[in-house]
Amino acid sequence: MGKMKTLLFLAVATMVILAACGNAKSDSNAKGEDRYELVNKGKLTYAASGLYKPFNFEENGELTGFDFEIGAAIAEKMGLEPNPVTNPFETILQGLVANKYDAIIGSMAYTKKRAEQAAFTQPYYYSGGMIWIAKDNNDITSPDDLKGKKIGVVAQSTYEEPAKTLSDDLQYYSSDVVALKDLTVEGRLDAVVTSDIVGFEAVDNGFDIKEVGSPLWVEQPSIAVRKDNEALRDAIDEALQELIDEGTYDEISQKWFGRNLLEMDLEDAELLE
Repeated sequence: MGKMKTLLFLAVATMVILAACGNAKSDSNAKGEDRYELVNKGKLTYAASGLYKPFNFEENGELTGFDFEIGAAIAEKMGLEPNPVTNPFETILQGLVANKYDAIIGSMAYTKKRAEQAAFTQPYYYSGGMIWIAKDNNDITSPDDLKGKKIGVVAQSTYEEPAKTLSDDLQYYSSDVVALKDLTVEGRLDAVVTSDIVGFEAVDNGFDIKEVGSPLWVEQPSIAVRKDNEALRDAIDEALQELIDEGTYDEISQKWFGRNLLEMDLEDAELLE
C-alpha cells in the first residue's frame, strides 16, 4: 500500500510540474505578445499598395510578391499569423498612424520626414532611384535633359521630390508599372522616375524602356510601425535579422530577383534620407 501511495504521489507531482511548465510557457508567449499592440490579436497585419510588382501585387486573387513573403516569414518567426492587406500608397502612412494595420511592409523607404510619423526597422533591401525613358527616345541622355519634360511618378513616393527638381511638369500615378507602361504610349510621358529594380523587371517583362545613366541615389526600404509601438519594431527587427542570418531572406530574394537585395556596395553611395 505504501508503494502504491508513493507511485500515486509521484504521478500527481509530475502532472503538476508539467501543468506548471505549460502555464509558464503560455504566460511567456502571452507576455511576449503583450509587449506590443496588435490590431488583430495573434496576427501581424501588414500593408502594401499591392500595385508594385514584383514587390507586392495581386495574382489570381492572391496577394504575392517579395514584400508579402518577407512579411509572412517575419510573422511566422514571431509566432503570429500573417495578415497582409492593401492600402493606396498615397495614404499608406496615414493608415498606419490611424491604426488600420500594425506595420507597412510595402517597399517604403526610410526618410527623416517619414520618421517623424513612424518608427522604422533596419533596411530590408536597398534600391536606386533611376530615370527611365522609352527605348526609342534618343533625346534624353542625362537628368539635365528633363527640364520642361513630363515626368511620371507615384504620388507621396520618395521619387516625387527629386522629380520636382528635374521638371515642373509631373504626372502622378498610383502604380509605377502603369507609369512605365505609359512611356511606350506616344505623347503621354517623357520619363519616369522610379526604382532601378522595378524598371529592370519591367524590361524583363517586355517593356520597351531603358534607363538613363546610373541611379541618382540609393534608398533604404524599411518596415514602419507606429511611433508609440517601438516594442513591435524591435521584435520585427529581431525576426528580420534571424531570417537574414539563417538564409531564409536570401532564399526569398533569390526567388524573386535572382540576387540578394541587401548585397549592395554602399561605400560611395548617396543614401536618400
